[in-house]
Amino acid sequence: MIENEITDKIIGCALEVHKFLGPGLLESAYEECLYYELKSSGIEVRKQVVLPVVYKGIKLNAGYRIDLLVENKVIVEIKSVDAILDIHKAQLMTYMKLASIKVGLLMNFNVKLLKEGVVRWII
Repeated sequence: MIENEITDKIIGCALEVHKFLGPGLLESAYEECLYYELKSSGIEVRKQVVLPVVYKGIKLNAGYRIDLLVENKVIVEIKSVDAILDIHKAQLMTYMKLASIKVGLLMNFNVKLLKEGVVRWII
């Protein structure tokens, strides 16, 4: 699958999760449910993927974790906040850079309509 197809499927699954749960829960709940929806759809997905920092050729575990890595091509960073801030976007961009992934989705489930909480990022 190409990245556009993958992001379309992720967003479709996220809409299903949001429709069922609505806003107001913890990020971890949305992560588990989205993970379940993606797996049930036959999409390859891993959760809480350790993301080391490579410094001077040495891999260091600095505590970074990708919420969801889909088809090894798209990073999904899940939030449940009042508003997406620049720091959230910077976090996604940093993860994308460290993982050498070109496409990322920042998804804030704490919104009335999920489409208001989705940011697609390409580097």
